Amino acid sequence: MSAVTGSKQYRMVVVPYRPWIRSLVGLVALAVLALAVAGSYWYGSGKGQIEQAEAIAERDKLKLELAAKISEADGYRQEVANLKLGAQVDRKASEGVRAEVIDLKTEIAALQEDISFYRSLMAPTGNKRGLSIGSLNVISTGAPRQYEYKLVVQQLATRHTMLNGTLKFNIVGRQTLSPEQGEQLVTLPLKDVSDNVSYESIKLRFKYFQTIEGRLRLPDTFEPERIELIAKSTGSEPVVVEKKFGWLVQES
Repeated sequence: MSAVTGSKQYRMVVVPYRPWIRSLVGLVALAVLALAVAGSYWYGSGKGQIEQAEAIAERDKLKLELAAKISEADGYRQEVANLKLGAQVDRKASEGVRAEVIDLKTEIAALQEDISFYRSLMAPTGNKRGLSIGSLNVISTGAPRQYEYKLVVQQLATRHTMLNGTLKFNIVGRQTLSPEQGEQLVTLPLKDVSDNVSYESIKLRFKYFQTIEGRLRLPDTFEPERIELIAKSTGSEPVVVEKKFGWLVQES
């Protein structure tokens, strides 16, 4: 048999024809593929469930930690609030103690002044006997041009009897009456500026002392300079006492 030149020659093999083997191989391949898919699914599902469980556990752990931190923060906030409250209480207590000390000192000073006053009434020394003009206080009320006044007229004696007399209370200052007249020295009786006094001569009647007090209001164009007091006693041996006070206002 002569060879054909010009192309490669392959050897021909004759095999038996078995169509069922091809089907079997296909079924096996499908089975392997199905098993692989199922295995991958179950592996992925199991791993996903594990990861989900781990994520849930981690979430629950974070929730617990967050709740603990929130509780801790609430505790710190409460502690800070307690410290602030304690500081406020301590500050108010200190302020209260200081105010109480100031009040007590003021009360002691007033009592000491009263004691000195009563001692001078009961046991006057030297020539300090008979009718006397005591203390005068002018106190600001906080309202413009309005003041409270308190004057004490007393009798200094070893043996006190009823004293009768009169008192003139005048406020001296400068007032602009008109543009033509300009500023002039003016004397205002207490009755002209105080509703508590009706007469220019205030009646005196006391055995130990008498207090004249009330509220006065000065005119807007009046600038006070001093207070002049003239006290007169009546009887067999009348006495005239004069005293001047500079205009000094105390804060209430």
